Amino acid sequence: MKILVVGSGGREHALCWAIKRSPLCAALYCAPGNAGIKDVAILVPLSANDVAGITAFATAEGIDFVVVGPEEPLVLGLADALRAAGIPTFGPSQAAAALEGSKGFMKDAVARFGVPTAAYGRFTDIGAAKEFVARHGAPIVVKTDGLAAGKGVTICQSVDEAYAAIEEAMVGRRFGDAGAELVIEEFLDGEEASFFAICDGTNAVALAGAQDHKRAYDGDQGPNTGGMGTYSPAPVLTPAIEAQIMEEMILPTVRGMAAEGKPFIGVLFAGIMVVKGPDGQPIPKLLEYNVRFGDPECQVLMRRLKSDLVPLLLAAAQGDVSGQNPEWHHEAALCVVMAAEGYPGDYLKGTRIGNLAQAGQVAGVEIFHAGTKEGSDGAILANGGRVLGVTAIAPRVADARAKAYEAVDRIDWKEGFCRRDIAWRAMARGL
Repeated sequence: MKILVVGSGGREHALCWAIKRSPLCAALYCAPGNAGIKDVAILVPLSANDVAGITAFATAEGIDFVVVGPEEPLVLGLADALRAAGIPTFGPSQAAAALEGSKGFMKDAVARFGVPTAAYGRFTDIGAAKEFVARHGAPIVVKTDGLAAGKGVTICQSVDEAYAAIEEAMVGRRFGDAGAELVIEEFLDGEEASFFAICDGTNAVALAGAQDHKRAYDGDQGPNTGGMGTYSPAPVLTPAIEAQIMEEMILPTVRGMAAEGKPFIGVLFAGIMVVKGPDGQPIPKLLEYNVRFGDPECQVLMRRLKSDLVPLLLAAAQGDVSGQNPEWHHEAALCVVMAAEGYPGDYLKGTRIGNLAQAGQVAGVEIFHAGTKEGSDGAILANGGRVLGVTAIAPRVADARAKAYEAVDRIDWKEGFCRRDIAWRAMARGL
């Protein structure tokens, strides 16, 4: 098949890396891609959000299958346009993508489907939002309703901090239209994890889990980001917890969306908080849904996936995942994100990154490009906030971590930074 991947981040580089290995892939394209993806796919100079342009290219080029990486083109209706053109597509419709496009829609939907989640309120009025905070107290979580590139969630430790977050979104318009409506919800205290399921509209098959690190700095300090590193498997996601997530969250959501005429086709990414139940036993609660692979979780999932990715994604697009049983390497995978200084705030673009080839020679390491471009002299330049995903696989989490940081230390990029404590929970468990 001729396959097109849409997107330009580390998630898309990992997807391209996995798809390229499939015997079903005769030619691989990526729109728009990046300097690393160029090594495995033919780059197409079209924005991921150019719905008409991508549909026209896929039609003219005779693309057999499209895999949409990021959430924004899905929310804009790219999957609908491609399917209308007769092109099999992995990714939800615009109506189903509202599970990520609007946190308010998602919270209302899962409430209807009986999914265990945090208590919440939806607000377009600043006074009502502050009154809700005053009534419930802190800690409390303030979220933008719309897409904010993973940075629209503020965990507030005090009422005043929550008021400030509300003002920043609704008056200061820090997140633009995404913050015109807010979702404010109870703070869940526990251990967070990422759970993924491939969905065909009526059914779903579970993938491996992962644990992400959202805060910018070591010790889970600093502002929330799109993710500074991750590892898989996540020990907090025991087989019993994973079964509970499928039965109480994923399947009710897939069936509920189908019943409401919005069948979900693609990957459903559940952000999970494992909390202590009344009897002290761990129970999962849903934080939020995303409608695409996580970044950087996708990097570790693709490193651990043993079976062919393409038949799995194609089965979902064709409406039947019942015969799919993904196989995984038993080893652990770990990804360290290297970001531009200043991220997730203002950061410098165009800085030069050296020694990537030497870093990639560390055994078990793959370096996925998240925000890079090629300079006129062929040099790799930083072109985003999160720039590289240094990903390693090894028998134990500790071994994978050592390999990843060995590769990080070989990279010559003085304007970049990373967290040095990825997988600290696994380290504490002796894994």
